Amino acid sequence: MEQTTNPLGAFLRARREGVTPELVSLPAGDGRRVPGLRREEVAMLAGISADYYLRLEQGRDRNPSVQVLEALARVLHLDDDQFAHLLDIVAPAPRRRRSPDRVPPAGAVKLVATLAQPAFIENLYFDIVASNPLARAIDPRLAVGGNQLRDMFLDAEVQALYPDWMAATECLVGNLRRAVGKDVDDPRFVELTGQLALASPRFRDLWARNDVHVQTGSITRYHHPFVGPLQLNRERMGLDGADGMMLVVLHADAGSSDAEKLGLLASAMEPAP
Repeated sequence: MEQTTNPLGAFLRARREGVTPELVSLPAGDGRRVPGLRREEVAMLAGISADYYLRLEQGRDRNPSVQVLEALARVLHLDDDQFAHLLDIVAPAPRRRRSPDRVPPAGAVKLVATLAQPAFIENLYFDIVASNPLARAIDPRLAVGGNQLRDMFLDAEVQALYPDWMAATECLVGNLRRAVGKDVDDPRFVELTGQLALASPRFRDLWARNDVHVQTGSITRYHHPFVGPLQLNRERMGLDGADGMMLVVLHADAGSSDAEKLGLLASAMEPAP
């Protein structure tokens, strides 16, 4: 994938193609051969030379100043998450390449097991590294060794479980790109994204868009085969001392029908007397 060798150029080009001339008060004109802005227009609006901007997109200059990045962020209408991603991919490479943790802290695993709510721990690449029975009752694939990205894009049963599948896939891919930054040569990343790019047109489309997102607290809807429609609050919390790992807890509003459905799922897991 082109992003592997030139993440800065790929990101700038994707953002440039997403900005219409009208958005930056330029005439649309006729005969445009590219979507969005031309390179020369971005350079003019950012106050840099067209040649210098071309070098940035082509990867021949990967060390722009903060002032140049701020100007490009303004012209390309980057939000805070997108600008943070831009800063990340031009930052000097660390002396030691980050390797995502694969073994969760023992205390966090014990916590997940004791929680009355569905909970699991995911790593940087959405591998499931710990989960409790109620999480697996909602989605059996939330088991240790599973991968949410692979399941979401390649498993038809998972796609049927999530009525908001299109939005969920956007969020997952955008979060992956933001979390990985420019560390795209990790073997796990190459293996996972390579498999998805070959097997899923939806993944290829989303990855090519270079969108970035940071997942925050949200609502997740399910069409569960046992309890029917289910809406749960989803909270993600970082774990101290576990780089890239997140504790995910799902919970229903108190007194709601969704809380009753969670209770049914929990009861169904209890051994018969």
